[in-house]
Amino acid sequence: MTKKLSIAVLAGDGIGPEVMVQALQVLRKACKGIDIDLKECLVGGAAIDATGKALPENTLEVCAASDAILFGSVGGPKWEPLPPNEQPERAALLPLRKRFSLFANLRPAICFPELAAASPLRLDLVAGGFDILCIRELTGGLYFGKPKETRQEGTERIAIDTMIYRDSEVERIGRLAFEVARTRKKNVVSIDKMNVLENGLLWRSVMKQLAGEYPDIELSHLLVDNAAMQFIRSPRAFDVVVTENTFGDILSDELAMLTGSIGMLPSASLGTGHRGEFRFGLYEPSGGSAPDIAGKGIANPIAQILSAAMMLQYTFGLDEVARGIESAVRKTIASGYRTRDIFSPDTKLVSTAEMGAAICENLG
Repeated sequence: MTKKLSIAVLAGDGIGPEVMVQALQVLRKACKGIDIDLKECLVGGAAIDATGKALPENTLEVCAASDAILFGSVGGPKWEPLPPNEQPERAALLPLRKRFSLFANLRPAICFPELAAASPLRLDLVAGGFDILCIRELTGGLYFGKPKETRQEGTERIAIDTMIYRDSEVERIGRLAFEVARTRKKNVVSIDKMNVLENGLLWRSVMKQLAGEYPDIELSHLLVDNAAMQFIRSPRAFDVVVTENTFGDILSDELAMLTGSIGMLPSASLGTGHRGEFRFGLYEPSGGSAPDIAGKGIANPIAQILSAAMMLQYTFGLDEVARGIESAVRKTIASGYRTRDIFSPDTKLVSTAEMGAAICENLG
């Protein structure tokens, strides 16, 4: 790797800045000897306070000139009185997804064996842990289809949302799922609602056609309601699951809950374009800004740290470096280090900074 890694760092609000500090510390140590250019910019409520906009032009320009975005979290009670389209969540994150055509959301649901007791499922269902990657189509379907409106008809209001998918949209998310599965257990479960929806019929048809190009990957199909049950019944049976926008929004949260702590879970949103040899992506924790614990030094930085690891893997192709970070996290958890959200009486309670330092130490 000779090209400089250019990364826009958007820490945001709440616990964002304090967990981002730990992620950057781990990133710098893991990438020792690699040329990294980190540009920190304002976003979200912090940007509103400083510039009046949740996504200032300067921040957008830095992101556009970078290979990837490492994102923290935005929002909090301070900015809730603003009009909805000016609030940090809508005025920062959604425009970034649209600007960079981030069509695929990858959310790992990882239950570490040492944290299996934190899962709401029976221990026999999660003993040994599980690792499911949910791939969600992010820019199509019900959330973006037109017409989308509420109108008056006689004495009643009628709300209309339109679900639209094209062959090409299903193909690109399906192809990504097959390619990612090649780096894992070579198994893909495609989730749809083909018994009711025309979209489901199209989705399943395209996925079956794609499977012919990936004879090394085992493809199976589930209806979304059955999938929701099977995740609870047998989470260890799944590896890569792929689905459309609305179903993915719901199912990825279900999977996150099954792990026991959303503070452990990273995510990636990948785009169609590349910056040179790299695939552009936005990487962020699955949780929110948690303003109630911000500044107290008790937030779990692992989701932010693992988001940086995903960035190294999916944008920069530094698989070994990414695995080194993941291994350091696993070793730290196995050694008994816990932030408050995952603490149990037989473990060692540590601060945000202490967790980050322990992971750095375990990088070797």
